[in-house]
Amino acid sequence: MDITPDHVRAALFYVIAFVISVAVHEFGHAFVADRLGDRIPRLQGRLTLSPMAHIDPIGTLAVPLLGVLAGLPLFAWGKPVQTNPANYTRRFSMRTGSMLVAAAGPFMNLVLALVGSIAIVVLTKAGVLSPKLQLALFGYIVLLNIALMFFNLLPLGPLDGAAVLAGLLPPSLERINELNRKYGMLVLLLLFLSPSMGLPGLSFVMRPVGALVSFWMRVMGLGVA
Repeated sequence: MDITPDHVRAALFYVIAFVISVAVHEFGHAFVADRLGDRIPRLQGRLTLSPMAHIDPIGTLAVPLLGVLAGLPLFAWGKPVQTNPANYTRRFSMRTGSMLVAAAGPFMNLVLALVGSIAIVVLTKAGVLSPKLQLALFGYIVLLNIALMFFNLLPLGPLDGAAVLAGLLPPSLERINELNRKYGMLVLLLLFLSPSMGLPGLSFVMRPVGALVSFWMRVMGLGVA
């Protein structure tokens, strides 16, 4: 694959957007954990929207940059927020508290997508953005954050969706959570690798994102994706 200046420029914009999205996502985890009574994220400097507090140099910068340049599927991560459910307020069970903290990250991606959409519409109506730039920003901000929200809510071991699922399931189904913690990462890895084996993979699982984004664009008056 020939890497042109346009590819490099697009990759840099994408990584910048991803860094901002990761910072917002991790801040959501830290903020809710802090509100529930756990001061660990605050003491570790994670209660901020500054990307410097949340990025992992390899997972947030190098891997996505190389992935975009090589045309590979998104595989990246931020610095996880450390939190101890035992410190949460007793108004909720530790399971419920963990679910709320986990759900806060994807929720913040949804908020960023909504705020970004409104900003794009306002700037477009004001004549600041051209149709081409409008769609580019939509992809960098809205599409990315909706995809991150959906991906992180997949109910698989290492993802936020696993903790959300654990909070929703009754104690009698704890065995499901145990199996998820044990094999969830393996299932996620298979989703990434399955296209190379001619099987439906992560792109198939993420297919609802395309429909949601198309609907979102129509609602915001931005045309059809």
